[in-house]
Amino acid sequence: MPELPEVETIVRDLAPRLVGRTLKDPELFHSDVLRGVSKKRLLGTLSGNRIVELSRRAKHAVFSLESGHRMVIQPGMTGALLITGRSARPSAADYVVLRVGLERGERLLYRDVRRLGRILLLTDREWKVYTSRIGPEPLAADFGVEEFARRIGASSQAIKKVLMDQRRIAGVGNIYAAEALFRAGIDPSRPANRLDRSSLERLFLAVREVLSEAITGGGTTFRDYRRGTGEPGGFQFSLRVYGRGGQPCVRCGASLVTTHAIDGRATTFCWRCQGGRPARRTR
Repeated sequence: MPELPEVETIVRDLAPRLVGRTLKDPELFHSDVLRGVSKKRLLGTLSGNRIVELSRRAKHAVFSLESGHRMVIQPGMTGALLITGRSARPSAADYVVLRVGLERGERLLYRDVRRLGRILLLTDREWKVYTSRIGPEPLAADFGVEEFARRIGASSQAIKKVLMDQRRIAGVGNIYAAEALFRAGIDPSRPANRLDRSSLERLFLAVREVLSEAITGGGTTFRDYRRGTGEPGGFQFSLRVYGRGGQPCVRCGASLVTTHAIDGRATTFCWRCQGGRPARRTR
């Protein structure tokens, strides 16, 4: 967290308020989030630069600058991007990592409670190399079931782990992998190369469906995630398996099972609807 829907929501909230605006007086309070760039170079590049586009790639917010650079922020589990005004409450500044001035007394803040996110500053050439290492966007119009099956279906790893591999598909994390697998009726521990064509087609549609619905819902908030408006998301009320271990399945009423055996993360699923075996899982 945040995953694709959360970062997409943040970008959609902030882009209308940021594109075309000039950055000034940038301040970095913690350098441990930087990757491949020094504090001096980051602040020097941002100062006086103008944002020409704000977009999303995978789980990253991408600030395209007039200088040709891209500031890439991956919020991680506890990060948030928001704009504050002169009258912002003092608590709004808690855990600020990066603060950049805007016109009219506003400020762009990157807050990160545990500083698990990262900030990169890339030239155009560096960005092309960086983005080429990430898989295709699952909601892109030109991403179809054939490419999905090719990227997913050859691995012998558990299908949930494969779905979360950013080199194969961009932006899917623990929450939405679990939700998509439930909708598709697939055991998350099943090896990806043992899924038949019908299962892959169902999963392709389920991934796109749940991501689209989560964006419409403003993302999922359990604790730290906030939209670009500072408000929590609302999709947590629509989750069918994630975070619901021990509760009844919304389809069949069986008790949902949670295991850490697949990839070391909590995976919740319905042993009945998804074809698993409860005796081999831990609650």
